[in-house]
Amino acid sequence: MHPVMPIFTLALLLGAAAAGPARAADPNALWTITHDRCVPNAARLRTPLPCASVDMAHGYVILKDIRGATQFLLIPTARVSGIEDPALLAPFARTYWQDAWDARNDVIAMAGRMLDPSELSLAINSKYGRTQNQLHIHIDCIAPAVRAALRAHAGAIGEQWSSFPEKLAGHAYHVRSLRVLNRPGADPFRLLAEGLPAARADMASESLLVTGAAFADHTTGFYLLETRANPATGNHGAAEELQDHNCPAY
Repeated sequence: MHPVMPIFTLALLLGAAAAGPARAADPNALWTITHDRCVPNAARLRTPLPCASVDMAHGYVILKDIRGATQFLLIPTARVSGIEDPALLAPFARTYWQDAWDARNDVIAMAGRMLDPSELSLAINSKYGRTQNQLHIHIDCIAPAVRAALRAHAGAIGEQWSSFPEKLAGHAYHVRSLRVLNRPGADPFRLLAEGLPAARADMASESLLVTGAAFADHTTGFYLLETRANPATGNHGAAEELQDHNCPAY
């Protein structure tokens, strides 16, 4: 489990850099925190602060978002713009999804109770649904209504992309199942780019959410939910809308 610093303390440390990572006026706030503070502090002072943890071997930090009681962010230590960055689809690229899923214990610790994998989620927003120009994966609980909808339609979700039978947070989504996050060629970025015709041509408009799943054959894995920014429908491509940043409340 990553060490977790008190929310109030972290809010003070980040206050000068951003009013909240997802709403920061400075689009480089997350990069500045990662590159100029967390990484140097880990190297020189042996402390990850203001991050919760720094993993230089695998190239990412975990940061407590000041929005919500339980939300964390995974941020690469390399410069990666977002879901549209070509580096994410390069051969042998690190996709960070398994790293983000491993950090779910931080969410559990802040929630103060055990959470089923189906209560947890990872989300990345499109270029049009974010304000930061550094890739970051939101780690938090899934909204109860979304969890219930996935359970209700579980029998219709297979290992190929299909339209989800109902709108989620008012927007259309595609869905598919996935057994693991860390098998080569099976990472969510690649599955998106190779599985939906419009995605590879315009990854900047894409948004993804991953959540834990239990399948009918008594095995476990994940559901992937995808939505695409569409100004005509008011969809900014922000799968984070399916998360619950008030996790302890239910």
